[in-house]
Amino acid sequence: MRESRHLRQRYRLILAHTGSILALAGGLMLVPLLAMAAWKQDGARMQAYLLPGTLMAAGGLLLRRLMPRAVLSPLNLQEGGVIVFLSWLGVCLGSALPFMLESHLNFTQAVFESVSGWTTTGLSVVDVTKASHALLLWRSTMQLAGGAGLAILMLAALTGPAGTALHSAEGRDQLVPNVRQSAKLVLTIYTGYVIAGIAAYVLAGMPVFDAINHTFAAISTGGFSTQPESIGHWDSVAIEAVTLPLMLLGSLNFVTAWLLLRGKMRAVLKNGEVRLVAVLLPLTAGILFLLTCRGLYPSLPKAIRVAVFESVTALTTTGFSTVSYNNWNGIGIYVLIALMLIGGGICSTAGGIKQFRIYLLAKALWWQVRMGLLPPTAVVARTIQDGERERQVSDSEMLRAGLFVFLYLVTIIGGTGIMVAYGFGLQDALLEYASTLGTVGLSIGVTSPNLPAPILWAQIAGMLLGRLEFFVLFTAILKLRREIVDSVTLLRRNMFWKTS
Repeated sequence: MRESRHLRQRYRLILAHTGSILALAGGLMLVPLLAMAAWKQDGARMQAYLLPGTLMAAGGLLLRRLMPRAVLSPLNLQEGGVIVFLSWLGVCLGSALPFMLESHLNFTQAVFESVSGWTTTGLSVVDVTKASHALLLWRSTMQLAGGAGLAILMLAALTGPAGTALHSAEGRDQLVPNVRQSAKLVLTIYTGYVIAGIAAYVLAGMPVFDAINHTFAAISTGGFSTQPESIGHWDSVAIEAVTLPLMLLGSLNFVTAWLLLRGKMRAVLKNGEVRLVAVLLPLTAGILFLLTCRGLYPSLPKAIRVAVFESVTALTTTGFSTVSYNNWNGIGIYVLIALMLIGGGICSTAGGIKQFRIYLLAKALWWQVRMGLLPPTAVVARTIQDGERERQVSDSEMLRAGLFVFLYLVTIIGGTGIMVAYGFGLQDALLEYASTLGTVGLSIGVTSPNLPAPILWAQIAGMLLGRLEFFVLFTAILKLRREIVDSVTLLRRNMFWKTS
């Protein structure tokens, strides 16, 4: 009985924290009403946001009332994972309702669009030429909130004991020892990026509404656009010049960004991710220029612009584009896929395998080679730069990185296989699913409202796995399954003793 009571108390706490997130997400759904105040013709669509937003907020507040009065021990990592899993599930399902009510998408399409928004992927089945200003703003708002860290940045502002577990469950580093203060610092950095981005876009000649949406999508490395041609709609050097640093800042590890803002340039330049990007971007942009863009775009400045922009948007997993890839050759598609697989910073809004893991495994390979060349008694120092200090790398850390890459590649193979089974070419399928799992959003035109439902669900699963990084999702599902089984077993045992 004592075990059963403890389990109920823990899950009351888990559901209460989940309710807090649902309530805040419901409040966010009222943001599109601001667009309706400026564009009166969108007012008829008010119920598409007011009704689901109110229901989600009310449901979340009801769950919040389950919060136990007794002081409980802090949540552990597994329980934090359950909160993150339940929160993402509830928020993504609830956020699909505006797409069903306004754009008349079916359930699968609406969930796809919602998950693509919250996971900052940017693949879309919405026709933006027919979407209202409110719907476009809602898509961008989802990406801004999802990129900042749906669970940690909302919940850490409200709770103490859950903070550390949620921070770890979402794969985030802390900027300072206090979790709540870390969340505030991240929000401050994020807000600064947004204000600067909107102002820069407007000065570059982008309309204010488009500037707001594209800033939200650039900083969150989300890639939703208000135009079918994305950034290419403007064909503007100034707008591309604004977009490039926003994408890079969005993909930067928040800890590195904090060091950069504090002027700690030596620590920033020693960072492995920064060094990796400094090598990859010039290399891949040069390859794209020489082997793909120079032959497609006769103007030299245009070819250079395309090569640089598409390299950055793929590596940062933002998903903005300036051109169509339908006429690109194989080497160009290959470079994009490779960059999407690598992805952005480990504790950033970006997706992919993450630059830190690639850097760590490259270092591990070098350490292994050095050990083979040195005498058997020699010791190789396995250290990497972590913020302002160097630290030792453990075997378990390298093992986790290797296992993650293995799971990532297995998922890519599985998702690509599903798409190939439905008749898509291998190159197109690989690009599209690498974009899906990496939460990138670049597309060769495969993703559309006409896709069969099984492919859309395979992409939904890929986006969630890519955003929650496998282990959180697996741990949460296994914990829920185990405790449901334990609860049923305990219930049967109690019933047996009562009847005997």
